[in-house]
Amino acid sequence: MSVSQVSSGGPPAFLAAVEALRGARLRSELLLTEVPAPARIAPHAVALAGDVVLAGDELATGRFILLHDAAAPQEWGGTFRVVTYARADLEADLGSDPLLGQVSWTWLEDGLAGAGARASRVGGTVTRVLSESYGDLAGREPSVDVELRASWTADPGHDGRVDVVAHLQAWGELLCTVAGLPPLPEGVASLGRRTR
Repeated sequence: MSVSQVSSGGPPAFLAAVEALRGARLRSELLLTEVPAPARIAPHAVALAGDVVLAGDELATGRFILLHDAAAPQEWGGTFRVVTYARADLEADLGSDPLLGQVSWTWLEDGLAGAGARASRVGGTVTRVLSESYGDLAGREPSVDVELRASWTADPGHDGRVDVVAHLQAWGELLCTVAGLPPLPEGVASLGRRTR
């Protein structure tokens, strides 16, 4: 993560969260960089762009944004809110599967549960776009893009702290799943790179 782009100010809880994200280890196929955070959504925010790259091919892309407001807005129900986006190209035959949206949403729920990320007020959308080419482009194969946008409140654990790394790991697992990568076998840890 680029230190120069991280907010230099903020309450201790936000600064600790940013520092924890900086030290997070994720799957080696997932490349993360910090990008400018959206303004005016929350008093403090940090944003990461992620790409799943395998053998030089980009398989999926997304964003992870951590918002912090010490005032705990009523609609959040807490002081930290996560906003995410994940997009990938899928095989065209998957585009007609009526369960694609439901399955994609399950990938998010499984990622949160698998990472032990305590979350509430989870909501979002799954969009699929089927592209077919005609005329001079008729030789192109049909393609399907799936896009999942979701947000949730990152709830504190029994110790009163929010484990922001668990939420980042959940999103990272979602992005890798959308990209078509198999989950790591239970008991196998990724020797992934740290965020930069």
